Amino acid sequence: MSVAFRRESDEEHLEPKFELPIPPGPNMVTAAGLTLIEAKLAAVEALIASETDEAALADVKRQWRYWITRKTSAQLAPPPPEDRVAFGSRVRFTLNGAERVVTLVGSDEAEGVTDKIPFTAPLARALIGGEVGEMLDFGGVADAIEIMAIEGA
Repeated sequence: MSVAFRRESDEEHLEPKFELPIPPGPNMVTAAGLTLIEAKLAAVEALIASETDEAALADVKRQWRYWITRKTSAQLAPPPPEDRVAFGSRVRFTLNGAERVVTLVGSDEAEGVTDKIPFTAPLARALIGGEVGEMLDFGGVADAIEIMAIEGA
C-alpha cells in the first residue's frame, strides 16, 4: 500500500492546541481585578482535581497556565488620583455629544456590559491624563471627548 493512503493515527491530523493568548504589556490590576484572577485560578484548580477526561483535562490545564501566569505577573496599581484620569478611574464624559461612564481596568477585569474597559483600549488611552472640563481628541476628531467627572475606583 502506498504511504499516501496510510494513516498511523488520528493524532497527527488534529489541529494544534495553542496556549491562551496573554495580552501584551504590563498586567496592571485593581484590587477587584486581583481578586477576580485568584477566583478564576481557584475554580480552574478545582476542575483539574475533578476532571477525568484526558482532552478536557488538557484544556483545563491550558486555562490553569493562563491564570497562574496572570496571577504571578499581576501588578497591583495604586489608587488613582482624584483630579486626573488614570488606571482605576471611573470617568463620566461625553463622546460626540453622548454621555458615557467607564472605569479603566486591567485586561482580565474588562467587561463591556459593565462599562469596564481595559486601560490599553484606544478610548482609555485617549482619556488617561485628562482633567475635568478638558476636551480631548479621539479617533481623529478634535475635541471629541469632554470629561465631565472623575472618581477613584
